[in-house]
Amino acid sequence: MPKFAANLSMMFNEVPFLARFAAAAEAGFQGVEYLFPYEAPASAIAAELAQHGLDNVLFNLPPGDWAAGERGIACLPGREQEFRDGLALAIQYAKQLGTTRLHAMAGIVPQGVSQADARATYIANLKYAATNLAAHGITLLIEAINTLDMPGFFLNTQAQAYDILREVGADNLRMQMDLYHMQIMEGDLTAKLTRYAPYCGHVQIASVPKRNEPDIGEVNYTFLFDHLDAIGYSGWVGCEYRPAGSTVEGLKWFRSLVAIASQHP
Repeated sequence: MPKFAANLSMMFNEVPFLARFAAAAEAGFQGVEYLFPYEAPASAIAAELAQHGLDNVLFNLPPGDWAAGERGIACLPGREQEFRDGLALAIQYAKQLGTTRLHAMAGIVPQGVSQADARATYIANLKYAATNLAAHGITLLIEAINTLDMPGFFLNTQAQAYDILREVGADNLRMQMDLYHMQIMEGDLTAKLTRYAPYCGHVQIASVPKRNEPDIGEVNYTFLFDHLDAIGYSGWVGCEYRPAGSTVEGLKWFRSLVAIASQHP
């Protein structure tokens, strides 16, 4: 059975952010992830992680002006210094939190910027980030995001992500394979997980089409969890979904898997 990390930006929203660590641990999670930690002091988050025995497996670099609709700045020409400053801040947090994976959101290509210019900026920023993160033993992740949820986002398919990975050529650059986005954009999940397994640094899940718990919707996650085991995936699976109701009540799928795993150690 894969290792599951609760996404605290989406789950356990019944309580404030710093209280979600205790809630995740009480629910049986051993790892957590979230979009951004920057509104809370790193020391406060580190204390929650230590108190509840949790691994912080992932968070994102600063995304630009999120409230104004920006979804990352890695591909935005003219924002290179802001990207580098955000990277430095993320490294500070990662070192205090023991986080070994950071995701650089590509961003939405602005009007008037060509795909070629966006790509060149993205490649240059990823090379810079990967080099700096390697010095701290941190893996850099890139994620393809569907165009329904984020119209205009630069990176949309696993093939595109793989091409970027090859062009950057950094040993610590990996693909963040979100199966929710992948199903919407391209499907064929089993084959793609198998094909890109050597380049996959993180997996995320949610039901399709509503992005709720993974035991509903059109994707057979029970089959895919077994497949991840079969292909030797040993990383974390981030639960980046919006609970349809109470977070805890919606965790029946998780409790069932834990019960099965306990019977087959």
